[in-house]
Amino acid sequence: MTGYLDMTWDAPISKETEARFQALLEKTALACLTAEGIEIPAYAQVRVTGDEEIQEINREYRGIDRATDVLSFPSTDCRPGRTLGQCPKKLMRERDETGRCFLGDIIISLPHARAQAREYGHPLEREMCYLTAHALFHLMGYDHMNDADKERMRAMEEKALNRAGIGRVTDDELVAFAKEAMQFSYSPYSHYKVGAALLTKSGKVFKGCNIENASYGATNCAERTALFKAVSEGEREFAAIAIAAEKSAPWPCGLCRQALNEFAPDLRVIVAWGDNRDEATLPELLPHGFGPASGTLDYLGKE
Repeated sequence: MTGYLDMTWDAPISKETEARFQALLEKTALACLTAEGIEIPAYAQVRVTGDEEIQEINREYRGIDRATDVLSFPSTDCRPGRTLGQCPKKLMRERDETGRCFLGDIIISLPHARAQAREYGHPLEREMCYLTAHALFHLMGYDHMNDADKERMRAMEEKALNRAGIGRVTDDELVAFAKEAMQFSYSPYSHYKVGAALLTKSGKVFKGCNIENASYGATNCAERTALFKAVSEGEREFAAIAIAAEKSAPWPCGLCRQALNEFAPDLRVIVAWGDNRDEATLPELLPHGFGPASGTLDYLGKE
């Protein structure tokens, strides 16, 4: 086994759906480990089951005679206030015959996940990914016993889900927003319409289009239009941007890459044109970026 999740499906589900969820949850697990800063191979065992089975486990191990959405049983723990990303030696002690470090066990109730997806009005895929991320962060030492811990854990969950492209706004929705923005493009000179939708880490979306000018240097790209709108309204942290055009891949220009790097050096960049789509990270598009993340605030503007 070489993945991040060893999965067992006790709940009735088609093989095709099982394979689709496996890939999606693996992507979520990788995003969680990356967010925590764990670079050594690690995995969890995940069992997807029904309400009766999870109720029995609750009764046996927690003394709670009811079904819940998800349970997690860590293989190890850290000192209070620390998580596994800060305890690599402790994590290494959990390395097994697969060559990976075992994080623990996760049990998910598929009926509960379906019910909660309906309640919150989002796809089952989003709910399954959230429950997996929630449980994984429990395995890595996070908890929500008080408001401060809850806020800390929630921030990590959202960071991981956004990294995996499964935030509150899906990639499909973000691309749709970019295509909407494209319709407002003012491009009488290039005739190349571009729209952008920028997702903040708080879940807001800011849209922009390219705005050309007879003095070509005064032209503004869609990406910077969206960025400037967001920053002018107090936003400073961003998770992803979708950029849409009609006939060719609208990768951001160098100036836009630099502008985005000022606020979001780890930004996910999704481009869409026609029925096509591609994705990269900003560090891939702008390696060794120049900005606050590289320490510019430590010397620029200083006497």
